[in-house]
Amino acid sequence: MTGRSDPHPRAGAGIQAPPPPLDPAVMLRQADALAGDLRERTGPFDERVRALLPARWAAVDTVRIVGDGDSHHAACAVRMAFASLAGVDCRPVNALRFVEYDHPGEDGRPVGRPGAGGRPPRHELTLAVSASGRTPLVVRSAERAREGGAHAIAVTGAPDSPLARAADDTLPVTLPDTERSPGVRTYQASLLGLLLIAIRLGALRGRLTGPEADALRGELTALAGPVEATAAAARSRCPDIAGRIADAAVLSVLGSGPSHGTALFAAAKVIETSGVFATGQDLEEWCHVERFARPPDAPVIVVAAPGRTYGHAAEVAAKAAALGRRVITVAPGDDPGATRHGWAALPVTGRVREEFSPLLYHVFAAPLSCHLAQHLGRAPFLADPPRPKDPSTPQHRGATP
Repeated sequence: MTGRSDPHPRAGAGIQAPPPPLDPAVMLRQADALAGDLRERTGPFDERVRALLPARWAAVDTVRIVGDGDSHHAACAVRMAFASLAGVDCRPVNALRFVEYDHPGEDGRPVGRPGAGGRPPRHELTLAVSASGRTPLVVRSAERAREGGAHAIAVTGAPDSPLARAADDTLPVTLPDTERSPGVRTYQASLLGLLLIAIRLGALRGRLTGPEADALRGELTALAGPVEATAAAARSRCPDIAGRIADAAVLSVLGSGPSHGTALFAAAKVIETSGVFATGQDLEEWCHVERFARPPDAPVIVVAAPGRTYGHAAEVAAKAAALGRRVITVAPGDDPGATRHGWAALPVTGRVREEFSPLLYHVFAAPLSCHLAQHLGRAPFLADPPRPKDPSTPQHRGATP
């Protein structure tokens, strides 16, 4: 032995071989499993939520939901549910901001003690969300919340993880038969767990009667049918739509309220799966900024879930179409309000209250991302083999290597 590293190490010889590239078709399997997960996991998740939040949690008036990536997108998507169903001040915060700027007590109003000027104390709950339970800043967020006097609950698919150990309590949102993939089923699991917490807090705080809370839980389970039908419709339409936008270097996904979280999530799946740069943006913010971006025919996906901003979504779709954008609407299949302005449509089956719409309106993202990656010959997470350089292509100073 010379002490030099083997220039061609073998798997198992001290260095772990990288996992093989993913097939984009994993996204179709993820979408196909969503309905079954809703049917089978809503009951068990709810039992865990009820055990986790006894009657004393009726005093909670502030909920901060901390996460990164999909977990932050889920937090943005459920904010309305916590406000309207539970009547609490809900603040989605990404983990770095929470740790450095926005942790409990940072505003001079300590949790559980009166603030300056006689302000009443906050009774704060911090929900730290991470599917893997290993995101370092989310783990630190749970620790930071406890240091500030808040109660930290980990919402994670890994109950034996650093995040679970850092928090006061854990809501396991575990799934069976998981596989390596950009997060889709795990995103739905986080949404479901958070929505069930919102319903539980609403019941504890007297915002919801027992029968009303049970009816809401029934609505969640009943969404399995619409999710299944919407996934089937997306499977049939996405190959053609993906082929027609595969030339685009960038695309935007727009939505407001709960649909802003959906837009952020959908853009993330496009990036992770196909490598196409995508942005998730609020409807009105897009009108103020991104509508001036080139090229004029860039695809714009408008998430138009029924609710407070449905009319505005239809207006933005019309405005984007007038600018020459290739507008793709994600809207109720039986309502032409937004779809009539679209260059293409991804219909959503079934009716849903706005608070629960993220469970139904994100479904298109996985099939669209899959077929876009397939058209471009790419693997998720930039794992496709590099293409050989064409020696006839002229090189210029400053070119990216």
